[in-house]
Amino acid sequence: MADLLSAAQYAAIAKGLVLPTQAFINGAFRPAASGTTFETTNPATGAVLTAIEAYDTRDVDVAVAAAKAAFEDGRWHKRSPAERKQVLLRLADLLEDNAHELAVMESLDSGKPVHECQTIDLPETIGTIRWHAELIDKIYDSTAPTGSNALALVVREPIGVVGLVLPWNFPLLMLAWKIAPSLAAGCSVVVKPAPETALTALRVAELAQQAGIPAGVFNVVPGGAEVGEPIGRHMDVAMVSFTGSTATGRRFLSYAAESNLKRIVLECGGKNPAVVLKDAEDLDSVASHVVNGAFWNMGENCSASSRLIVHADIKDELLRRIAVHLRDWKMGDPLDPENRLGSLVSRAHFNKVREFLDEIVAEKRPVVLGGGTEHGIFVEPTIVDGVTPDARLFREEVFGPVLAVTTFETIEEAITLANDTVYGLAASVYTGNLRNALRLAREIRAGVVTVNCFGEGDSSTPFGGYNQSGFGGRDKSAWAHDQYTELKTIWIDTPQP
Repeated sequence: MADLLSAAQYAAIAKGLVLPTQAFINGAFRPAASGTTFETTNPATGAVLTAIEAYDTRDVDVAVAAAKAAFEDGRWHKRSPAERKQVLLRLADLLEDNAHELAVMESLDSGKPVHECQTIDLPETIGTIRWHAELIDKIYDSTAPTGSNALALVVREPIGVVGLVLPWNFPLLMLAWKIAPSLAAGCSVVVKPAPETALTALRVAELAQQAGIPAGVFNVVPGGAEVGEPIGRHMDVAMVSFTGSTATGRRFLSYAAESNLKRIVLECGGKNPAVVLKDAEDLDSVASHVVNGAFWNMGENCSASSRLIVHADIKDELLRRIAVHLRDWKMGDPLDPENRLGSLVSRAHFNKVREFLDEIVAEKRPVVLGGGTEHGIFVEPTIVDGVTPDARLFREEVFGPVLAVTTFETIEEAITLANDTVYGLAASVYTGNLRNALRLAREIRAGVVTVNCFGEGDSSTPFGGYNQSGFGGRDKSAWAHDQYTELKTIWIDTPQP
């Protein structure tokens, strides 16, 4: 993977970027039927980056028609698994060749620190595509135990045209999580990136064509609800994979019910606990993981450790160590690789986060650290103590750099607090006792539970949640391929003479 550059070098790349402004449909950039545009800005500075054309139902119809035609004539899914694998591996190579450009584009569009774009998002994006590409020719279908009078084959077939609806917080990585298994399965895709962060998806579509993905197989239509709803309701879309808010996820279930009963896979919000038991062995390590879990990507992360549930006896010492670790998390210009914290993604989202900050002040909750804002829409890492289960801060997803601290006395109380949420996406457990670790990992109702670390596993492990955090399937791992395929039974009568 490409090494980090200096702030001056990243700034130079930014000045030379040619930013895409049109949807990528049927192998080419295409103007919008509306003839209108919307501005995408650099949230860190407020400067307009470019004007992207505004798409709607008419353009979705064109993209879906192109995807359907590509699927029906088999230009992609009828290629051998080995051929599809090589094309996706070439795409991964092209992403690596253009990593600096993509990292800068992502940083400019989202406010994310280029350090994270370069060292986390790009490597994981490339690794995800390579992992699923390599899996293509290693998934076997099955036969059923029918006896000698019949042969029953159980085979997977690509589901058809799929809509991939992306969030704005990890534009490249969430794109990879969805296009890698869907294209590996042989589907044709219509991608809807978030309007706040559409640039890198459009650039990846262009690179995918260079890699050899046929026209019509990989389409990208940027926009908001005026694009998302038509995808969700389209009669020729067989499946939608959505990552975003729980409220919007509910709408896609309605769209499916009111149209063709398309398959819906949702990865939604989270209010994730980091549970620290009294027997945690290395509080300094715990502090480091809690800081990363709470403040990575400015807390704009559905799996962020936004609730610190800590034993009362060690709370003060852990908070002291967390404050020490946060000294290394500098906030400022996202294109400076020395900075670990950038801006929030937009003024609208900043206003939502600021509502929580104002409420903290109004309720006179003890702020251990932070609580302020800087340079427009930058928010300081904020730690709030004494947060009780009835508080909005305990129950609602902030999606910003705000950590709520709640104490407990017994393991039973810790489990109850951890599960006191409508969500169930992720959790972290910190303990030096294996029996306690296994008990909490089993009893906390979340799709991912990490022990003595913060994380989401790797490409081989499924990611998704319980309750209102998810529905219908998982991203990542071999299990992700299943949701983009249909199972077919082929029964062959073989009567014996």
